[in-house]
Amino acid sequence: MDEFSFGPTTTLINDMWIKFYNIASAANHALSELEEFKKNMSTDDLRAYCDECAGEARVIRAWAYFNLLRMFGSVPIIEGKMTADELAANPARSEAEVYTFIYSDLDQAIAVLPDSYPKKELGRFTVWTARALKSKVALYRQDWAEAAAQAGAVITSGRFSLVPSFRAVFSMDNENSSESLMEVQASSLGQSSGDAPICYYAFIQGPRNNKPSNMQGWGFNVPSQGLMDWMTARGDTERIAATFLVSGTTTPEGDVILESCANKYYNGKVYTPSAYNLWSYNGYGFDYNMRLLRYADILLIYAEACVQGGAPVAALSAQGALDMVRARAGLTSVPLTLDSVLDERRAELAMEENRFFDLVRTGRAAAVLGPIGFTAGKNEHFPIPASQRQLNTSLPASAGYEY
Repeated sequence: MDEFSFGPTTTLINDMWIKFYNIASAANHALSELEEFKKNMSTDDLRAYCDECAGEARVIRAWAYFNLLRMFGSVPIIEGKMTADELAANPARSEAEVYTFIYSDLDQAIAVLPDSYPKKELGRFTVWTARALKSKVALYRQDWAEAAAQAGAVITSGRFSLVPSFRAVFSMDNENSSESLMEVQASSLGQSSGDAPICYYAFIQGPRNNKPSNMQGWGFNVPSQGLMDWMTARGDTERIAATFLVSGTTTPEGDVILESCANKYYNGKVYTPSAYNLWSYNGYGFDYNMRLLRYADILLIYAEACVQGGAPVAALSAQGALDMVRARAGLTSVPLTLDSVLDERRAELAMEENRFFDLVRTGRAAAVLGPIGFTAGKNEHFPIPASQRQLNTSLPASAGYEY
């Protein structure tokens, strides 16, 4: 994957296709069932609650298709029950059609989702989740007006703020914080086995070959030396301390990362102190919530959209949004330009699965990634998996790949 030598038969790519369509399928099923529930509700309040739940399902489906779109470009749209024959002949839709479908889901969600939920339901997706996601989708669509408007609505709501400490954003104590707009809720429920909503996201990125066993993982998604050198040159010390978990050091919480670990660096943003890893067998990060959308991302989407021509809101200028993100990281103001915003995205969102897609959408991937194997006109997307083209013969061959 790192060298762009993958192809249509690469298992990981087929797995991504399946996983995100499974998410969309689950949302489709929820929407279908909620219609049946709604028919049998006895009050307007209960029927409205069914609509709210459907809005959450639409946010989830929009998230799935947004990722499919970013990864594969033109993909089939499945929004309800289909027969095997129908699925086998369901054509890939244009990127414009997929964007329109995602917009429709999010607009419907915005119309029915509440501003908030009770504290006991913390983490549920609200109208602000839908608006935040639409702002990000609009950024990729280069719909600058919509990106600025939706991000601006989140900003002017007054409901969100940056966590003062950058490192604390990613701590277990700050799950569902004032900066959170979309998180995957995870918990071991205090169990070492059995059914529990465990999340392996942090575990597969934990330090490989570390000790004790509840302080190690698979060691995937490691920061590069190039990222370290670039952030060091910027004087980005606070972000470096949070982004890099360095072999041969001890964390502020007292956990040793052995020098003998397989990599020099690991993703510090998913570091979970041993006190939270409650048993000795593969417990690293099982309770860690995936942060999918943060307020800092929304501020930078707003700044970029305004630079590109989107209308700013009265509450905050684009320069002000950029300055807020930099100030939290201990950095002074820089002039607002497209380059300064994109640099800030790289530093602020490092290791959060944005960088590759940002390079592609801004047309900079070939220049940055060409030396390690990226080919323009081919690697902007992953190939549609060969096994999926066998199941659905209407799917096209992806440009530049041999089937």
